[in-house]
Amino acid sequence: MCGIVAAISGQNIVPVLLEGLRKLEYRGYDSAGLAVLNGANGTQLRRLRAVGRVAELATQADEQQLDAAIGIAHTRWATHGVPSERNAHPHISDGLAVVHNGIIENFEPLRARLTDLGYTFTSETDTEVIAHLVRHHLKSTPDLVDAVRATCGELIGAYAIAIVSEGEDSRIIVARHGSPLVLGQSDTGNYAASDTSALLQVTRNMIYLEDGDMAELTRGAMRIMRLDGTPVERPVQVSQLSADAVELGSYRHYMQKEIFEQPAALSNTLEMLAQARSITPNLFGTEADSVFRSVRRVLVLACGTSYHAGMVARYWLEDIAGIECSVEIASEYRYRKPVADPATLVVTISQSGETADTLAALKFAKTLGMTHTLAVCNVPESAIVRESSLRFITRAGPEIGVASTKAYTTQLAALALLTLAMAKTRGTLSVAQEEKYLGALRHLPGAVTRVLELEPQIQAWAERFAMKHHALFLGRGQHYPIALEGALKLKEISYIHAEAYPAGELKHGPLALVDRDMPVIAIAPNDALIEKLKSNIQEVRARGGELYVIADAGTEMVEGEGVHILNMPENYGLLSPVLHVVPLQLLAYHAALVKGTDVDKPRNLAKSVTVE
Repeated sequence: MCGIVAAISGQNIVPVLLEGLRKLEYRGYDSAGLAVLNGANGTQLRRLRAVGRVAELATQADEQQLDAAIGIAHTRWATHGVPSERNAHPHISDGLAVVHNGIIENFEPLRARLTDLGYTFTSETDTEVIAHLVRHHLKSTPDLVDAVRATCGELIGAYAIAIVSEGEDSRIIVARHGSPLVLGQSDTGNYAASDTSALLQVTRNMIYLEDGDMAELTRGAMRIMRLDGTPVERPVQVSQLSADAVELGSYRHYMQKEIFEQPAALSNTLEMLAQARSITPNLFGTEADSVFRSVRRVLVLACGTSYHAGMVARYWLEDIAGIECSVEIASEYRYRKPVADPATLVVTISQSGETADTLAALKFAKTLGMTHTLAVCNVPESAIVRESSLRFITRAGPEIGVASTKAYTTQLAALALLTLAMAKTRGTLSVAQEEKYLGALRHLPGAVTRVLELEPQIQAWAERFAMKHHALFLGRGQHYPIALEGALKLKEISYIHAEAYPAGELKHGPLALVDRDMPVIAIAPNDALIEKLKSNIQEVRARGGELYVIADAGTEMVEGEGVHILNMPENYGLLSPVLHVVPLQLLAYHAALVKGTDVDKPRNLAKSVTVE
């Protein structure tokens, strides 16, 4: 979603702001802008805004030879108000500029009050309310920190904000509630951003603000406090990411790069198994063993692709660990009255660890007395990880493409480990089974590498798919969630309407859609349901539907007129969902290439969903 970069230094920070915005482009945005203070004693506020890409903003900055030592910048993803220059951030009130991530839920009454007080609004955004409200509080308090604190006290909703003001060239004020904000320290200055990747160009020393924190940044220091003014200290953490990790390199798109990084991402995530002779619960925390023994059920909370990972885990946990598992869409969970059981392990899954709906659902579950919590996440410093008592950090590395790929497969690997750890603790995993699964996990990166070698055949499929307007994905058992994930990927980046169904539900309605213009993708693992799936496939073929089947070794599926078979290199049992999703990722990617869509930044979507 929206991105923030702020910098104060003894040097020109305009290139830092622009490069930071470029690193945040993956989050999704429709406009960009910056505001800097220059002139004698920081007396002049200059603002540039552009609809479209950061490159357009950079061109303006070059043409005006913009040079400043303090400033804020932003990429906007439209919520209140259409994409336009007047709605782009920063927003200004009499020499004071603000950038904002999040949504102010009470902006309408605040806007009406400020209008009555004589403030003129030039945009449709909720953010402009913040600028005028800070300016209004400066009339009763001369200190910018106090004015921002008073303003935050009136805001309802989620926000991360950064503020500069004319005559205040020695400091930037930032605050957060509900939306992430990280500070960066270096010898040349101090910085803030909504994402670590934006600051790797200048520092790896990061401070992650907590909800309800605000900070004053000067060239040589940072002062962090709570919104009530109480000073606090937050630890400096050295980011393990490198600037190179977020570079495109030789790949055409980040999504392509991340699909092909999956063997390495899985290898890194499962590194602890290289020499291990057994699976231990302490992979999830020192208290995991006692928690796993005491809980009676598992509740998974997640959104989007992570929700699909949780759906696969339900099959694994119930089948192998023998524990009841339910999977909830996080954005729905806290808006009903669930029956809470304190003996529940609440598992949250999130790539960023800042997904607003998932974080809110986690907090809600804890208020219901479900305090055994475990996060599966790719970002160790994130809010969801900090909110959870147990955690497993996947090591996918930064994922830039909006459509998740390597984050998803590493989540599945982590959930497989969780399943085996719980099964062992609960006495449902024999020594022989443990050895078998350990071997399969160690081999998983190599198995994915072999699947990636099927890309040329998938490209040929994509040429046919790109001409279609609809597609139907079918799967059974633990592969039904993989069908859902395949349909989601195709929708996200190729804009082809796609639906997924359990194959057994075909004749309960979806079969009515099948004709020669509706391609049907079937996932065919060599498992106990394969014969039933073959019957479902015959139903499609009998109605003239064109079939594309991703088939395990040993399924004896035969190509023919209207039936296309992609033969997988091997049958992988428990972990076969990890392998079967890879061809579906490639199919979506190559269909999007044929159609010419923006693969890494699909329309209307954002990478990190940090507001409801």
